[in-house]
Amino acid sequence: MSAAAEAVPVTSALLRDWPLPGPHASSGSGKEQRGRVLVVGGSARTPGAVLLAAEASIRCGAGKLQVATVRSTSAALGVALPEALVLPLAETPDGVLTAEGDCRGELLELAGSADAVLAGPGMLDEERTRELVAALVPAVGGALVLDALGLALLSRDPGALGEAPRAVLTPNLKEIALTLGVEELEAEADLAGAALELARRTGAVVAAGGADSWIAAPDGRLWVDTTGGEGLGVSGSGDVLAGLVAGLCARGAEPAQAAVWGAHLHGRAGDRLAAEVGRLGFLARELPGRVPGVLAELEV
Repeated sequence: MSAAAEAVPVTSALLRDWPLPGPHASSGSGKEQRGRVLVVGGSARTPGAVLLAAEASIRCGAGKLQVATVRSTSAALGVALPEALVLPLAETPDGVLTAEGDCRGELLELAGSADAVLAGPGMLDEERTRELVAALVPAVGGALVLDALGLALLSRDPGALGEAPRAVLTPNLKEIALTLGVEELEAEADLAGAALELARRTGAVVAAGGADSWIAAPDGRLWVDTTGGEGLGVSGSGDVLAGLVAGLCARGAEPAQAAVWGAHLHGRAGDRLAAEVGRLGFLARELPGRVPGVLAELEV
């Protein structure tokens, strides 16, 4: 029997039997009770990826938002995200984020105090991204979500996350193939198997998006979510998914739960837009606004 045949289908009933955690009882204020999320990424050419991921993280219920991005776009991002603390980081002359600069210590402090850190959206330079993520990993105090080029660290060293027990990877088809070192067609032919293999190698939960979404845990558990449709295959959609997973981790969900819920919220938001706008043509920026309504339906 194939791995795909053994996958658990993600349904509303399954999620209602697996409810998200409530506010952290030990925290003092309302926003702290719902968790603090830090999004690290962006470049001068791709500032929108951080915006999409950051908004998605609070649309699914995280309480406090922090963003770290290149200095040249930080002010504009702060205006677009008035809810967020924005930390400007050093960049190269061509607008690429680096691990260097006088704000590195503050970045690592934010990573240590956050309930969830998302790294990777909008990053462009593989080697500099690898250096930055390598510096972040030991500093993270809560959950770690790696998206897009943030997975570059693992293509060279699958064990780079060490013993970190709360990690989620959100690769698309191309990224999972690159991280595993296989051809894209090979990964596409068995995306469920590829997700399980990446989870086994890295010790992280993997949420791999394709025609269907496959969520694999290192212990061999596997889920499949068939919501969303082809309209989700649009620029920025993966950034929204990564933000949802990070926001749910910040709320206190364990990695597999955050990945399963995140994939379903992402897909159901796409279903709503397909009904309102059309099967194709809706934008990734429209997805986060549909998430609270989907959550309200599931959390009754």
